[in-house]
This record gives sequence, structure tokens and C-alpha cells, in this order.
Amino acid sequence: MSKTAENEGALETRGIEQVPDHERTARTRELFPTWVGANISVLLLTMGASLVVAYRLNFWQALVVAGAAPVVSYGLVGLIGIAGKRGGAPGMALSRAVFGQRGNLLPGSLIWVARWGWETINAVTGAYALLTVLDIVFGIRANSVLDMVTLLAFVVATFAISGLGINAVQKCNKYAAYLFGAFSVLVLGYLVVDTDWSAVFDRSAGSVAAMITGVGLIAAGGVSWIPSAPDFTRYLPRTASSKGIVGVTVGGAGIVVLPMVLMGAVMAVSTPDLASAADPVSFLGEILPTWIAVPYLLIALIGMLLINSMSMYSAGFTAQTLGFKVPRHWAVSVNAVISLVFGGVLMLVATSFMGSFIAFLSLLAVAFSAWVGVFGADMLRGREYDGEALADTGRTSAYWYRGGFSPAAVVAWAVGLAAGLMFTTSDWFTGPLATDNFVGEYGLGWVATVVISALLYAVLPKPALIVPDARAERAEQPEAETVTV
Repeated sequence: MSKTAENEGALETRGIEQVPDHERTARTRELFPTWVGANISVLLLTMGASLVVAYRLNFWQALVVAGAAPVVSYGLVGLIGIAGKRGGAPGMALSRAVFGQRGNLLPGSLIWVARWGWETINAVTGAYALLTVLDIVFGIRANSVLDMVTLLAFVVATFAISGLGINAVQKCNKYAAYLFGAFSVLVLGYLVVDTDWSAVFDRSAGSVAAMITGVGLIAAGGVSWIPSAPDFTRYLPRTASSKGIVGVTVGGAGIVVLPMVLMGAVMAVSTPDLASAADPVSFLGEILPTWIAVPYLLIALIGMLLINSMSMYSAGFTAQTLGFKVPRHWAVSVNAVISLVFGGVLMLVATSFMGSFIAFLSLLAVAFSAWVGVFGADMLRGREYDGEALADTGRTSAYWYRGGFSPAAVVAWAVGLAAGLMFTTSDWFTGPLATDNFVGEYGLGWVATVVISALLYAVLPKPALIVPDARAERAEQPEAETVTV
């Protein structure tokens, strides 16, 4: 935790500016409950069920998928998180050094909009969890008015936690991780006793293509956190272990993702409708006894609150990098209102929650991966971040490059994004190259996006920085020459 946050109380007032070295007193192990909390979601159960029902995988294949997905996705989260300890600023603020002060608005806007969808999905899932508890405990049936009331309550609670800042988010994650872990053990124990294991293990194996696509499905949730990784590592000292950051990130996510996905796969054997349920939560009230279902749903509700709080916390920084001249906690309110509106539409209009969710994940992974490829390739060049230049959005910034843009980064990002979409298949969109090739058939559009963006950025010529002495000259001249450093 930062000394500033501790001294000023619960409300974190720091925005996208660089954290001074003397305030960077966090410890690497504090990331563990952060990434545990980021995965406390019953959606993992539904995705685990999809591996069995939609992808036709058996238990052992689901085990491989559930183990590989968090290693791949949260390995990338941890690697990009290293930039946070280097630069001491949120991810989309550090991104200015790569794309240029104006160029950063392009990926920043897309990532911000993509977060609307992610926060909407989480808000709706949280509302469904509350509706299910009301039905089980009090016999209150859902209706349109109650749907909106529970959604509003969830969004308001999310705004309150995320608005307070990193201390509130991390403390809530810590205690939620303990509670969720304890009750997950109870659910696992119940499944061990109640499940027909012969039916689980007698299923025939699915295809390798389905396994690889399944890894992409589960990994997409982790990929969505990659641009946010520096937001949670910026209070770490520069001397923090890079290996430790990656290891703790993968460990915190994996300890939740693996058992949750497997539990969903096991549940789907006896309840195949789970993968296509109208909502992703109510099935728990039917599968589990009340004494387990109610507290588990309440803890899952808290988990969804924390996931959305973390997302909105990062979205507040993204909004600030886009030019919203308001404190971070008020920038968060923009996403809160948007998730309320979109969530209402999804609950009242959508006919298939899971179909909409999987389609969204397919496109979300590509949208985030184009930025990951460029930013990650830039990190490999040993990028150091100038706090003054990051904060200076004018022509005098060292990151102004050419008219505020880094052509290499913007071109690599745009080409990678377009290429990835061409290989992507979803209910909403199918690219022209999504069939008759390895990349499209194996659901690797998001991987292609990362690779193409990274390689293109690596080979394109980079614009030079301007040294401090040249900044004043650039401020006075329309087109000052760049000076190589």
C-alpha cells in the first residue's frame, strides 16, 4: 500500500500521475489476493460447463484447458505488470510513451469501450446472483422491476468500492478470497460425494482444435486484465522482483480458475443445460442444497462486486488518459452509469446470456490483444518511463513524436487488430479468414493479433524522443526537428 493512501484515509486521490519512489512501498505478495479476487466469478462454472457441452471435451481435457488458460493469460498480465514497477503509473498512462500523446487515444478509446461490455456482463451476473438468493430464501420471483432494482444496487456498490481506490479494493479482495476459498471447498466436497463419477470419466475425448479453442475461451477473461496490470503494480518499488510479479499473478488467478472450471465441467455432466442457461447463476440453487447455495451465492456476489470494482478502478484511469478532467473517483462514475444502462438492456432484451457472453469474449480478446502486442514489444526494448513527459500532453512532451503520434505503434496496432478480426468467429461477427485455416478454426485470432502487432512494431522505424533542451524550441515552432537520444 502507498503511504499516501494510508495517510489520507480510505479514499485514494492519486490519478494517472507517476507515483514518487518514496511512496512506492507495496509488496509483491499483495498481488496474490488481488488476482484471486479478480476471478471470483460463477461465470467460470458456466465456461467450464461449455467445455463439456459445447466443445465436447472430457474431464482430462478440461483439466488441461483449465490449467493452461491462466498460465497463458495471467502470464501476460504479470509480464505487462512489470511496466508498473518501472514507470509507477497506470497502464494506459504508460501507453502514452509507446503510442504518443495523441496516438494513445486510439487504443485507449477502444479499451475503454470494451470495458463497458465487461462491466455490464459482471453487473448483470451480480444482479442475477442477488435475484437467485431472493428466490431461494424468500420465494421472491424475478420481474422486470426487481431486475432493475438489483442491478442498480450492484452498480452503486461497485461504484462505492472502486471510487475509494486501491486500498479498499485490495482489502476487500483479501477477505473475499478467504471466504470464497472456504466455501468452494464445501462445494467441491459436495460434488465429490454427489456426482456420478463413472458418467464423468466415461465421456469420450473431444478434438485438439476444441481444446485449443477452449483455452482461448477461458483465457479471454485474463487477457482483458492485461492493460490494467500496471494499475496494480505501480506502488511496487523499482527493486521488486519481476519473476515474483509474474509468479504471484499466475498463482493467484490459477488457484481459482482451475478448480472453478473443473467444477463447472463436472456439474455439466448431470446438468447439461447449465451451458445454455438463460442466466449464469440460478442453476446453483437447483444443483446445491440451500445451506451451501445461499452463502456461496452471496460470496460469489461479493466476488462479482470486486471484479467490477477493479475494472472500474482501471477504467477511471483510462478515462483520465482520454482527457476527462475530473478526479479518478468521478471518472469511475461514467462507467458505472454505462454499465447500468447496458445491463438493463441485457437483462430485459437478450434471450441468451451465455451466447452473448461468449460472443463478447471472442471480440474482447482481439480488442485488447492488439495493444498487448505493441506495448509488450516496446517493453522488450527496455523502455524507461519519464513521469514528466507522460503528464505533459502538449507539444513539449518527449512523447509527442510526430504530431502526437508514434506511427510505428499506431500502424502496428491497427494492422494487428484488423488481422485478428479477420480470423475471429462469434455469433455477432465472422471474419473472412475464420475458416479453412489453422488460426481461424482453432480460435487463435487473438494470438494472431498479439504476434502480428508485436512483430510489425518491432520492424517498423521508431520516432525519436526529444531531449529536454529541444522541448522549448518545439513549443515555439510548428514543426520542430526531433533529436535522437
